[in-house]
Amino acid sequence: MLEGGGKFDWAMGELLAYGSLVSAGIPVRISGQDVERGTFSHRHAVLRLEDSEEKYLPLQHISSNQARFEIYNSSLSEYGVLGFEYGYSLASPQKLTIWEAQFGDFANTAQVIFDQFISSAEDKWNVMNDLVVLLPHGYEGQGPEHSSARMERYLLLCADNNMQIANCTTPANFFHILRRQLYRKFRKPLIIFTPKSLLRHPKCVSTSDDFTNGGFKEIIDDKINQPERVNKIALCTGKIYYELLAEKEKQGADNIAIIRVEQIYPFPLDQLKDILAHYKNANTYLWVQEEPANMGAWEFIHNTLISVINIKVISRPASGSPATGSNKFHVIRQQKIIDKAFELCDCPYINDECKMACIGNKWKSFEKELLELNIKNMDSKYHSGLRKLK
Repeated sequence: MLEGGGKFDWAMGELLAYGSLVSAGIPVRISGQDVERGTFSHRHAVLRLEDSEEKYLPLQHISSNQARFEIYNSSLSEYGVLGFEYGYSLASPQKLTIWEAQFGDFANTAQVIFDQFISSAEDKWNVMNDLVVLLPHGYEGQGPEHSSARMERYLLLCADNNMQIANCTTPANFFHILRRQLYRKFRKPLIIFTPKSLLRHPKCVSTSDDFTNGGFKEIIDDKINQPERVNKIALCTGKIYYELLAEKEKQGADNIAIIRVEQIYPFPLDQLKDILAHYKNANTYLWVQEEPANMGAWEFIHNTLISVINIKVISRPASGSPATGSNKFHVIRQQKIIDKAFELCDCPYINDECKMACIGNKWKSFEKELLELNIKNMDSKYHSGLRKLK
């Protein structure tokens, strides 16, 4: 990575955070299902010798006077393991303690720990805690049980600065937020929605300067040379940013600024106001998310910004299920989110909050139509407000 121009991917950014902490005398502990390798084979914190049970942990061999680095694959009991790690971090405030879900979706089996302890202990018992929870999250077409960490649930628990909610889009920002957790003079739980496909995305990289200069960025502005040409602001968080960026570059749409909210709670409102002040000709404000309209960060964002800007949502339609089980339907709806943001839809509702009125949640009808038309894939613009899916 150094030879390639000093660009570091997500895994290297994460390991650099742990290595720098233990080198500074701050111990690190991680547990969860598949954490040694990483669910998506990106971390490789533990190396196993071939034809042997012997393990080697590179982060335990940085220097002779370093702090301890521990990482353990846990049993398939989110409730039990998260409860243990909460108690462990409570007793070890000078240690970075992390629990990672195999998929963020699975954290729902530990909901009682979030409700009774992580979100409320400070208010109930005046007890502070610095536990870090990593929840892999993102719509990749893997179905309703492997797509959403249910961001909306955690945001509903947020009040009085009781905990932090983040969704980082760069390795350096992930690096800085992990380190910030121990270098602050106070302790707050931190829930981070972590990526899956971004682990190997060619643009999801950071330079060495990004790690050595500055710190965690709660919000990241677009790189706009002529802000006076911007008439539309698209706010977002997480993976969807890179899909919006790809379309912006494809269309050469210099009238749109894409702003990333990296820390969703506490919301960086003053920073956002400073950024919006640069775009004096903006008259359209969007919140773009992958999740259905009744999930994700939308309702929290709407309630937070309603008195600041007139913001509309672009999302999947409200649904009882977080995602579809049809990969083809997933692809078409994902593209419709991008089409809508860049006004590529041939639809009379292009400037309205249509929430995909053209296809809704009708994945069975969609699959049936593909069979009747005898095609494998369908253009995202085939259906519109004038030609709805039956």
